[in-house]
Amino acid sequence: MESTFLPAVLWLAILGGSFGAVLAWASQRFAVEEDPRVEEVLEMLPGVNCGGCGCPGCREFALAVVEGKTTPGACVAGNSEMVLKICSLLGLKAEDQLPMVAVVHCQGEKKKAPELFDYDGIEDCRAAVVLAEGPKGCSYGCLGLGSCTEACPFGAITMGENGLPVVDDNLCTGCGVCVIVCPKGIIELIPKEQKIYLGCSSHDRGRKVKQVCTVGCIGCGICVKVTSGEGIRMEDNLPAIDYREGPNLVVAVHKCPQDCFVDKVKVRAKMTIGTDCDGCEQCKELCPMGAIEGKPGERHRVIREKCVGCGICVLPCPQKAIFTMGAVGYVKD
Repeated sequence: MESTFLPAVLWLAILGGSFGAVLAWASQRFAVEEDPRVEEVLEMLPGVNCGGCGCPGCREFALAVVEGKTTPGACVAGNSEMVLKICSLLGLKAEDQLPMVAVVHCQGEKKKAPELFDYDGIEDCRAAVVLAEGPKGCSYGCLGLGSCTEACPFGAITMGENGLPVVDDNLCTGCGVCVIVCPKGIIELIPKEQKIYLGCSSHDRGRKVKQVCTVGCIGCGICVKVTSGEGIRMEDNLPAIDYREGPNLVVAVHKCPQDCFVDKVKVRAKMTIGTDCDGCEQCKELCPMGAIEGKPGERHRVIREKCVGCGICVLPCPQKAIFTMGAVGYVKD
């Protein structure tokens, strides 16, 4: 019996050794040496492997940067100092990086958007949405189970007392992980410098919206009418904002009948008119809030109770007599 299996075992050992030797030779002969700069770039990266850059991890991103397939600024978790260091190492031209931040397009807390039934299941929005789109009366609204908070690699999202996610602008890097995780698609990345965004995602209209949420967008389009420029338009019963156009949404905040917009700036500066005013009345005609009064040819004045600080009257003034009084304040909720 032993004499039968022994030759086979020996042949297998010989073949295994031969294949091993061939593979070892091939690995050395055809080895592709990694650019040492990959490791250097990797050390400069945050190392959180968030995937916001579009790569599976930081190492893959570092390799892509070195190979010229992407730019250092594509790392959303990094900062301008990191970008400058990598550009200096690789001899690249430093690029401007526009900081982004996540916002939640929903204000439908339980008091404002009641639930249809009590959900007793896995505390995860992705699980709850499988059951009749979730318990919330508004099928577009936040389910409030915190999948985004669990997914955020920077701890920038917490659940507020009202059952809605709260984003900490100081911690948010704009990686976009929460955007991917949210099954309702109500989280978006916008430029960090923008302080106004729409707090609704409903594509329904009028009465149908009011039946399920007291702060839902009814698709009236007033915000589009009172905002000049091409930065906002109605799409499928919902305002679509193009922040690249830099729309002035201050008036829209105050004109919206449903209070759908969220303004992070809680205290805005008021306008005032100086003594250089010649009473041309251009500001009076432009003011969408009716906050300027005065007779033709006489110095006009701002009605502070009506002024919302939109600044629409400032630039057109031929005498440059209008300026802000007070400071713009960003008060964190």
